This record gives sequence, C-alpha cells and structure tokens, in this order.
Amino acid sequence: MSQVKCILFDCDNTLVLSEISAFTACAQLANEILEKYGIEKRYQGVELMHKYVGRNFPSMMAGLFEVHNFTMPADELDTYTARELELTISYLRKQAAPCKNVVPVLDKIHKEGKYAKAIVSSSAMPRVVASVETIKIDQYFGKPNEGIFSAASSIDPPTSKPNPAIYLHACKVLGFEPSECIAIEDSRSGATAAKNAGIPLLGYVGPYYDEENPEEKVAAHVKLFSEELGAFEVMHDWKDFESILNKFESS
Repeated sequence: MSQVKCILFDCDNTLVLSEISAFTACAQLANEILEKYGIEKRYQGVELMHKYVGRNFPSMMAGLFEVHNFTMPADELDTYTARELELTISYLRKQAAPCKNVVPVLDKIHKEGKYAKAIVSSSAMPRVVASVETIKIDQYFGKPNEGIFSAASSIDPPTSKPNPAIYLHACKVLGFEPSECIAIEDSRSGATAAKNAGIPLLGYVGPYYDEENPEEKVAAHVKLFSEELGAFEVMHDWKDFESILNKFESS
C-alpha cells in the first residue's frame, strides 16, 4: 500500500485557470523585446502558452533567445521580468478563476486534516499569491515559503520547472520524503520536475478541454503523463480526485 502524507499542487491551470492571462502579458512584453531587437516574429499569448506552459518568464525568454538566436543583458531581462509580473498580476486580479470542481476538493481535504498540503509553482510568489487570493483558496495553504513555494522566489538561485529543485526544497521544508508525497501537474515541465524529484505524479488534463481541438490535446497529454512521465493516474476532473487517491493508496 502507498501511504500518502502530503499533497503537492501545481498552481497555474491545476488549481487556478491563470495561464492564458499570464501568457497574454508574456506575449505583450515578448513582442516588445522582439521589436526592439529587430526580430519580425510576433506571438499571441495562446501560442506562447502551448510552447512554454509551466515555465516562468525568464525560462520562456531563454527559449525565445534560442529560437531567434539573440540575447539581452541580464539587468534588462530582470527589468522585463518585473514588468511581466506586475502586468500578469493585474490580469489575474480581474480574470483568474478556479479550475472546475477544485474548491470543494480543497475544502474537504482541509477540513479532514488527513494530509499535509502545499502549492509548488514555477511562478513568482506575488503571482501565486494573487492567484490563490483572487479565487479565495489562500486559507487552505498558509503563508508563502511555508505552504506556498515558488521556484522563482523561494530558492536561491531561482529556477523553473522542469528543474526539480523547488519540489525537493518544498519536501525538505515540509518534512516529508518525496516518496511520501504526490504531485498534481498539468504540464510537461511541471510533471518532469515532479518525476525527477522522485514524487509520484498525478497528471491533470482538465484545462485542455477548453482549448481548440480538445480531444487531440487531452489525448496527447494523457499519453505524455502515462507513457512518458510515468504518472500513476491521469485525472480529467477534480471530482474524481478522492477516488483516484483512494485507489493509489490501496495499490
């Protein structure tokens, strides 16, 4: 039997429908950068989301540097990163919504008190806090760096998933071995981080039902999580979480 002691939740598009707001901000600033450096390509938020979901702004820009064969000074990137955070938070305060059926699940877990729980995100801490406050789930997780962990803010040097460092840091702070936890992730980068940290993975595909060509997107991510990344299960809707967890603990 698998004894789960702690549940680790990704934030963006796992708890909070936030990625399209965030990547709208990312696209706005990425296009400004590309224009400044004389590069013709322009991006829509949804295109960047499909390419870089689960990665923070500096990690996304590293990808664009490689694609378009350019770079920029670190201090300039820091300035754009700060602007992206401010712009994203302004969008999230207006647009963030909970993932379908997640709030009752969190409320039940919290009231029962059987499992420790935390948010483990690539996003900067102010963005994560803005997201969870906007959809009113902050009371379930406690303070930053105690129940909410950010790869961009909680560790030095900052990282981004798929680097497993933030998961390993969260486990250490919370006092659990990775094998005593489960991680719930919706993206390749996040799922890879959990896998490389040695944490049993539950893939989540709920948000892909709201995208273009949903059947194709869902099927691709089910295959990714189950075949490539070794998830113990793939969850389509949060209403199924309790039965999935019970099945895993009985295995």
